[in-house]
Amino acid sequence: MRILLAEDDSVLADGLTRSLRQSGYATDCVLNGVEADSALSTQDFDLLILDLGLPKMAGLEVLRRLRARNSRLPVLILTAADSIEQRVKGLDLGADDYMAKPFALSELEARVRALTRRGAGGGPTVIKHGPLSYDQVGRIAYISDQMLDLSAREIGLLEVLLQRTGRLVSKEQLVDHLCEWGEEVSNNAIEVYVHRLRKKIEIGGVRIATVRGLGYCLEKIPETPPPQPAPAPTSGAV
Repeated sequence: MRILLAEDDSVLADGLTRSLRQSGYATDCVLNGVEADSALSTQDFDLLILDLGLPKMAGLEVLRRLRARNSRLPVLILTAADSIEQRVKGLDLGADDYMAKPFALSELEARVRALTRRGAGGGPTVIKHGPLSYDQVGRIAYISDQMLDLSAREIGLLEVLLQRTGRLVSKEQLVDHLCEWGEEVSNNAIEVYVHRLRKKIEIGGVRIATVRGLGYCLEKIPETPPPQPAPAPTSGAV
């Protein structure tokens, strides 16, 4: 999942960015409202974490412009002003959730998980694909109830493939969803991530198919029927 964080407090922004990246989210950070509005106009994100007290352009104006473009991007508002008036304005302009500073990081991450899940369609918290199941809240994957040991980048890759089951996902799409601005990630690096994830899930009956030049697709490995015993020979008539 790719998150845009718009927060002018550089210390808080740095801490949130580090925490979200450690949790496996590709996180880009901007420090003022003009940069936030520009990023939202030109890039695709799965969630916006928006501070209301941004310089150059207020957070509420960023939100108003976002909704005026008919964007349904989930928005989590952060603000030091925990007043009823501010909360009502933000919700009326289309915010999805609201947190007042200071806040517990664990609560923020829980709300991020809930909002990204809602943005993906509000579907079930557990996605199943053959013997593979993925808990979107806990961000844990299982093969036949056996938990998989996946890195944050592998979890992000699996999320993208599961949410597009049956469709091709190009390397460019994977870079967009897994990587932050300015992060140099080559096609070879994406191939390495796919190779590592493939080794961990194919033992359980799920595979990542490669369509050369186009991308990747998550498939179930068809079960091989057990061999049928050969018919007993019949004796000829005398």
